[in-house]
Amino acid sequence: MKLATVRAAEGTRAVRVEADRYVDLGFPDVRRLLEAPGWSVLAAADGPALSLDTPLAAVVPEPGKVLCVGLNYRSHILEMGRDLPEHPTLFAKFADALIGAGDDIVAAPESDMVDWEAELVVVIGATVRRADPATAAAAIAGFTVMNDVTMRDWQFRTREWLQGKTFDSTTPLGPVLVTPDELPGGTAPACTISTTVNGDVMQSAETSDLLFTPVDLVQYISTMITLRPGDVIATGTPSGVGHARSPQVFLKAGDKVVTEISGIGRLENSVVSG
Repeated sequence: MKLATVRAAEGTRAVRVEADRYVDLGFPDVRRLLEAPGWSVLAAADGPALSLDTPLAAVVPEPGKVLCVGLNYRSHILEMGRDLPEHPTLFAKFADALIGAGDDIVAAPESDMVDWEAELVVVIGATVRRADPATAAAAIAGFTVMNDVTMRDWQFRTREWLQGKTFDSTTPLGPVLVTPDELPGGTAPACTISTTVNGDVMQSAETSDLLFTPVDLVQYISTMITLRPGDVIATGTPSGVGHARSPQVFLKAGDKVVTEISGIGRLENSVVSG
């Protein structure tokens, strides 16, 4: 099943994605759908049809938590010159950073080092705390795509990364949530993840390169905090970021960025000046 949040005339709506239409599920967004008891049954119900031309919002427009994992692809850890971590490296974003799959990425004028990071994202579908592996897997509603756009000069001002990670209107999330049963590997998706900038391939990897799996991350994070429906966990980016290139390459106004994960979908965003 594929779910999305669209911008309809009356406001945002949670929809099921069909080949020829969106089906309005009667909730204002995917988070509200996931919060409803028996959401998977509700998501399969019939409803009014909306055109596939209806624009997409962030698949979860206002998650309670946007949790992110740094240094989680072996290839990216090595390109950044670091040792493999024993535990996940965690940071956060705020909902104001999130945009839709086709929205413009706003490059802040305060940064000269705007970078891309393709990421597989876990969307939580059940309240969970101190999960064992089976409970963690069952709490995963599905997966989506994020471009964790980062202001590198701000990120590395201090040892804490938050300030470079959560500039407003920088982070596309979507286009859809895909339930695990539709992906090879289920809750351990075996997918190809990539980024192109102006048609040039910058990142291309397999999600099997992840050091900590989605289930590992739900277990680890739920040890500390309660995860709730609609929370999202960005699982990290593979090698190929602009900061690690020689010479370094960063995004600028007018660039076209495509972030894609096989079996889930693609984000197509233009960069504009803030």
